[in-house]
Amino acid sequence: MVNEYEIKKQICDIGKRIYDRNMVAANDGNISVKLGENEFLCTPTGVSKGFMTPEYICKIDKNGQVIHANPGFRPSSEIKMHMRVYQKRPDVGSVVHAHPVYATSFAIAGIPLTQPIMPEAVIALGCVPIAPYGTPSTMEIPDAVEPFLEHFDAVLLESHGALTWSVDLLAAYLKMESVEFYAQLLYQSKMLGGPKEFDKDQVQRLYQIRRQMGLPGKHPANLCQNKDGMNCHNCGGECSSAHGSSTEADQELVARITKQVMAALKQ
Repeated sequence: MVNEYEIKKQICDIGKRIYDRNMVAANDGNISVKLGENEFLCTPTGVSKGFMTPEYICKIDKNGQVIHANPGFRPSSEIKMHMRVYQKRPDVGSVVHAHPVYATSFAIAGIPLTQPIMPEAVIALGCVPIAPYGTPSTMEIPDAVEPFLEHFDAVLLESHGALTWSVDLLAAYLKMESVEFYAQLLYQSKMLGGPKEFDKDQVQRLYQIRRQMGLPGKHPANLCQNKDGMNCHNCGGECSSAHGSSTEADQELVARITKQVMAALKQ
């Protein structure tokens, strides 16, 4: 098992990667890692994520209260949205928030990343919806993000940035990389006249590949097989397990047809 100090070093390394890849500017962004049910490590407020050392990292409880922080450091005020992810997704081990240029541009423009244009993005991310705008440092952002936690592992924050989460720190960071790469390709292909999208059957085949790979996390591939042939990329990101099984859909269809037939016989 990796000790706490090594995890702090990993957080600093990922912070530097985020900074070096222009995913944050100045003191933007924040990172957290789950240690246990009531212990989390997180980056401090007011520091550049590209110049951190392990001594910068704070330890907090599930309510965001400080367990330990060196003098001069305190947790980011945006840790609230991280805590909401952990609360609603027990499978998550790390959360990353950044302002990658292309993904944030889509967030500012109010455009979700829903066009199926490359296999890797469809398999790894599915769709990346947009959570409604919330005032930073308030509970508005956690409340805006919460509806998407059940079905996705990445979300754009309207006029703000991006948030990704996964089983561990590296996986959460790589999702942020994937979101930004997807956004950049989508933007640049639009400059060339518009991307060529996969059709429904092609998307479904990619979803099946993901299911066969047994990848962790939440993904529309695990939610939309029975949605009348629809999937995340053509149902507006509204996919959810609430649509029911194909058996339930068949029963509903039979009941509706029976009602129509009986009404016709009475005429």
